[in-house]
Amino acid sequence: MSNSTTTTQPTDAPNRQSDDDGESDVVLELDGLQKSYGTEEVIHDLSLSVREGEILTLLGPSGCGKTTTLRLLAGLERPDAGAVRLNGRTVSGDDFVPPEERGVGVVFQEFALFPHLTARENIAFGLVDYSEAETDRRVDELLDLVDLPGQGDSYPDELSGGQQQRVALARSLAPEPDILLLDEPFSNLDVDLRVQMREEVRDILKEAGVTAISVTHDQEEALSISDRVAVMNDGNLEQVGDPEVVFQHPESRFVAGFLGYASFIPGYVSGNSVETDLGRVPREQIHGLAPEYDHTRIDVLVRPDDVSARACGADEEPSGRVTARRYLGPTFLYEVELETGERVQCMHNHDENVPDDGPVVVEIEAGHELAWFPREQRPEDDSRYGD
Repeated sequence: MSNSTTTTQPTDAPNRQSDDDGESDVVLELDGLQKSYGTEEVIHDLSLSVREGEILTLLGPSGCGKTTTLRLLAGLERPDAGAVRLNGRTVSGDDFVPPEERGVGVVFQEFALFPHLTARENIAFGLVDYSEAETDRRVDELLDLVDLPGQGDSYPDELSGGQQQRVALARSLAPEPDILLLDEPFSNLDVDLRVQMREEVRDILKEAGVTAISVTHDQEEALSISDRVAVMNDGNLEQVGDPEVVFQHPESRFVAGFLGYASFIPGYVSGNSVETDLGRVPREQIHGLAPEYDHTRIDVLVRPDDVSARACGADEEPSGRVTARRYLGPTFLYEVELETGERVQCMHNHDENVPDDGPVVVEIEAGHELAWFPREQRPEDDSRYGD
């Protein structure tokens, strides 16, 4: 069965992620974590492992529990149930280990640099057990690593936002932590610098060989910086996997919709094809469509770049009508209401001749496998999916 159909599991199934590669290189384990504030349960039976040297991002909307999860593993909060293990050692519960003794570094979103200290002094701040010569050598290494060899004597207000972030990163790496935590690390940077810095930070982390866990609500950031993405929703772990797999083959409708624009096209499984409002799709193009779904109704997931819209020819029947157009710079995002009442989004370059409104023909042009969901899993309270 397709990854897309794993939502047919019982809703009370444990919130777990398996590690097929074994446990030998696991640095962090979260085992059945639960956390409540008053009567509100924020984390529900969450289990997750992180392997040595990987960058894993906790991704989800505000209030989903990702920051609470980060605080639990850092030791800034105590779980109500479950365990946090670092390198096989339990650091929560009766064996609670305070944050400063966990070997965990943190990069905060506001960087938290000391304004009265130079970049060199900020980086050296946590090296309390180092000799002066060892400290100088380690700081020099890190200034080179973050490409700031000439800025050691600069104060934070003399540095750009990107330079401040690199100093904060170097300071967190200085004591050689077992794990580095990044809390919304790019949220205080402007858009252009944000893109540049996440590429630089990934390169720095990989060169340093550090295991890192990042928290963000930015889908593009998570997909671009991570080795694996863990998507959270309402205290639950929805899906964990390689960015491309999570994006192309989401295991729930929430993941599909949260990771970019998503349209769900009704389809009927018939022999070697799936009949949809946008034409027939070869069955082999529907990811993992099992035989037991023959002669059933499904929803096919398409992204805006999987679909095209064009003006109707003289003898063509329209698929629907353009109802909205959004300018995104190099592209336009069109919303088309199909004759059946469903809505689908299409992406086109700004110089393509697509009607601003009125009847159009819409076609699926995906060159890859498409995810799908059983029709009965449509949310009852979501008008986007029709009746």
